[in-house]
Amino acid sequence: MRVPVRRLWVAVLCGYLAFGAALQVLPTYVPGKFGGGALVSGTAIGIAFLATACGRPFAGWLADAGWSPPVVVTGGVLAAVGGLGQLLAPSLPVLLFARLVMGAGEAALFSAALPWVLSGTRTAQRGRLAGWFGLSMWGGLAAGPVLATLLTKATDSATAVVWWAVVLLCLASVVLVLTTRGEPGRVVGRIVRVRELVPVGVPLPGAIIGLAAYCYGTVAALLVLRLRAAHLHVDGFALSVFAGAFLLLRFAGSPLVDRYGGRVVAVVTIAVEIAALVGIALADGPGQAIVATAFAGFGMALIYPACVSLTLDRVRGLRPGVSMGVMTSFWDLGVMVAGPLGGLIAERAGFRTAFLVAAGAGLACIGVLLRMPRRARSPR
Repeated sequence: MRVPVRRLWVAVLCGYLAFGAALQVLPTYVPGKFGGGALVSGTAIGIAFLATACGRPFAGWLADAGWSPPVVVTGGVLAAVGGLGQLLAPSLPVLLFARLVMGAGEAALFSAALPWVLSGTRTAQRGRLAGWFGLSMWGGLAAGPVLATLLTKATDSATAVVWWAVVLLCLASVVLVLTTRGEPGRVVGRIVRVRELVPVGVPLPGAIIGLAAYCYGTVAALLVLRLRAAHLHVDGFALSVFAGAFLLLRFAGSPLVDRYGGRVVAVVTIAVEIAALVGIALADGPGQAIVATAFAGFGMALIYPACVSLTLDRVRGLRPGVSMGVMTSFWDLGVMVAGPLGGLIAERAGFRTAFLVAAGAGLACIGVLLRMPRRARSPR
């Protein structure tokens, strides 16, 4: 049975456009409605990634066993409920709970759709297809802030319109999956046991993408606040610049992973990210800030396909749903930590220090890359 790859790609894109749009409005929505500073805002952003990190391996586990459609539909419904909860939340704890619900939905949406797609693909082509399909998630995260910015400029009741757009996008992903014909095949020949949810070969690529995620999480949670605090007057479109640079290089540069290998691409792109984070930290003019932000987008663009290549190579293509779910969970954990920790550092030591700490995480990422063996040790 042919797998509806394009329809699933659009379904995941809709869900992550909603997730990305929420990231744009939360840094001002949370303090404006409930009070607090960078720590509260960063926690609200980061807590969703806790649920996403916990949910991905189980979503991949169920999907590998042939349960992709109901898991993907459940993900879209949870994301819609979480978006509505953030709009209607009467208190900060309720908003944080809604963020957890939305994070769980986003985990199920992507991590069950990817094995569905891979079930109709030959093993030799899974790395490239996984990287391309991942663009639905990363494209949504990158373009979602752009969508939110356009909506806020076009309407008076800006925040409410963005949140309703979040809900409708998630429901659109549900409709796309419910109207999909056919059933997914199984990617593996047996159901993976719970104790096998972390395949050998995944933790090191996971550590790499987790450290890179701390860099991204710092940008997502603190960039708008850092630029606003410095009165550089570019905070309204800086995340859009980041998204544009990210999407440009992701579209044009993905074949570089196949040509040069995941390790080389990851080292180069993380080096660019380190320089960009230092540039954001030290920028004292709008031009410098925007250039550094654009390079931060370039630096994040290829880290996911690079880590997909590293992971599938080390696990030799086995159990891709679980492997990709666990590897991507490290990303979620990195973003989750970056929100509150970066916010705390910003409040205690300033925004510049927070971005320099993120650059240090990038250096640690390169260290792991350079020391990682090319092949994982086989379990005894």
